[in-house]
Amino acid sequence: MTHEHPVAVIGAGPVGLAAAAQLATRGLPFVVVEAGTAVAASVRQWAHVRLFSPWRWTTDPAARELLRATGWREPDPDELPTGADLVERYLRPLAEHPAIAANLSLGATVTAISRQGFDKVRGAGRDAAPFVLRLSTGEELLARAVIDASGTWRTPNPLGGNGLPAVGEAQARAAARVFDGMPDVLGEWRHHFAGRAVVVVGAGHSAMGTLLALAQLATEVPDTRVAWVLRADSPDGSYGGGESDALPARGAIGTRLRALVRAGAIAVHSGFFVREVTATALISVDGRGVPAEVVVNATGARPDHTITAELRLDVDPILGSTRALAPLIDPNLHSCGTVPPHGVDELAHPEPGFFVVGAKSYGRAPTFLLATGYEQARSVVAALAGDWTAARDVRLELPATGVCSTSLAEPAAAEGADVSCCGTATPLISLSVSGAAS
Repeated sequence: MTHEHPVAVIGAGPVGLAAAAQLATRGLPFVVVEAGTAVAASVRQWAHVRLFSPWRWTTDPAARELLRATGWREPDPDELPTGADLVERYLRPLAEHPAIAANLSLGATVTAISRQGFDKVRGAGRDAAPFVLRLSTGEELLARAVIDASGTWRTPNPLGGNGLPAVGEAQARAAARVFDGMPDVLGEWRHHFAGRAVVVVGAGHSAMGTLLALAQLATEVPDTRVAWVLRADSPDGSYGGGESDALPARGAIGTRLRALVRAGAIAVHSGFFVREVTATALISVDGRGVPAEVVVNATGARPDHTITAELRLDVDPILGSTRALAPLIDPNLHSCGTVPPHGVDELAHPEPGFFVVGAKSYGRAPTFLLATGYEQARSVVAALAGDWTAARDVRLELPATGVCSTSLAEPAAAEGADVSCCGTATPLISLSVSGAAS
């Protein structure tokens, strides 16, 4: 493969910028393409959320080294940052570092990727051809390799229990009755939720944290009614590790939510597979109805591989990750704290030089952590530098967990906090989001 072209990184979220830091540290030419008009555009959408992973788990080692050289004031490693903290105290300074800022392109969406002179079928000489990234600006960018760290935040799962949009979901969205992810129900969007019948759909930490925030809202605005809809037969599996969790803020999520459910502050509707969204309710496939003036869709997200239609990918048919990575992250077998170390070999596709890292690399598995994404980026960049010893020396230390998915933690009113997130987006993380990737 020709090396006169830069490595293209898609997404300027936590993992994309970590990849940029790794590339800069190794002296490899690169460009970061970000769809948003500012870095960490997706993280900014959950700025109100407090991560339940402390700073020690949410910053990349190579990025820290770059920042220290600028006089950066490193946060307390045991402090729990908010999404806003992550942006202002870490990601924005990192993006402004001279080694990265000059290579950052904002407001440009990658709409398609191929090989120069090659469609998916043509093979002879393919590996030597540079990648072509077509941008929404009308430009085309040539690259020696592509690291896709775009995340899944912009492609949430639909409400339908069968994986399809529920009947009436499009109309409810058009009427601003459906909010995806982690809306700021105590702040920016309070007026949409206060005094109304609100249903949260989903069983992960994002759903649980939003439920806790809504329960607080209900104490302030008594007419607010809170319901929790989940597919499982019981919410018990969502409550997690409690006091045994290595991340206390994460363990506290389930403990507090369980107490509120037992107290009747949150109505639980389990075994509920959404079929329809009417003007006033959610309807399940078995005909049950739950009053719903507003719905929070916290069912997670999924990868969008549309831009890679002309590349040769080996995607697991269930999760949408690489086929090699799928058994290591299967949410039926693993929590985010039990995923084994993995790197360039597990992330490789039949298309040499193309890699997906971060939340998108996990496909539909909700077990991603930022620390995992940072190690993925380090391994991939080491391989691109030809340092295969470092690329395959994959090491990962993760906190023990009970349950982990795209995350929010409890609103700790007594401490004056908003909500807490295991951090991705997505996620999101130790973020379970960058879904929240950029």
